[in-house]
Amino acid sequence: MPIHYSRRRVLLHWVSAAIILWALVSGFYVAFNPVSASTEQWVGSLNVSLTTLFIPLFVWRAYLFFGGLEARGTAPSFTQRLALVVHALIYLIIGIVLVTGVLMMKSAISVFGLVRIPQPLGDPALIELAHTLHTLSCAGLSVLVALHLCAVLWHEFSGRRVVRRMSFVKPAGTIRRAQR
Repeated sequence: MPIHYSRRRVLLHWVSAAIILWALVSGFYVAFNPVSASTEQWVGSLNVSLTTLFIPLFVWRAYLFFGGLEARGTAPSFTQRLALVVHALIYLIIGIVLVTGVLMMKSAISVFGLVRIPQPLGDPALIELAHTLHTLSCAGLSVLVALHLCAVLWHEFSGRRVVRRMSFVKPAGTIRRAQR
């Protein structure tokens, strides 16, 4: 029987997806296309604010994901194990993106101009290393997101309604097994 995710997990998934997709697409767009300095500054500021606010949500979501792994009663099939490994890799890379994103800041982190977090690193060489790791991990995350989307399409076209399970619309009589 397929898992039907709780509303909390569904909400966390779609908020995460929106923030991650926005940050990846807008960040790469600004990095690889000629844009005005004001556009680059606006996108950078928005992305820093959004992803800083996303960090606690990501920690919560990772806790729910990894905490739920032990609750599975039966031995997973090969494809289920592969999906778990890919999802764990996605979580790992997101964590690296978020940590290096914080560490690469060349000034204090401003969250929508409301809160300022001190710059974590002062050494320009370490900041540059964090920037390089951030860029590489963003590229890796983009590949994993594309792989994830391809898997979703494959499941949907194979008759396994994964999008419905990860939506707020639930079939009648659904037992919510993944409450966390």
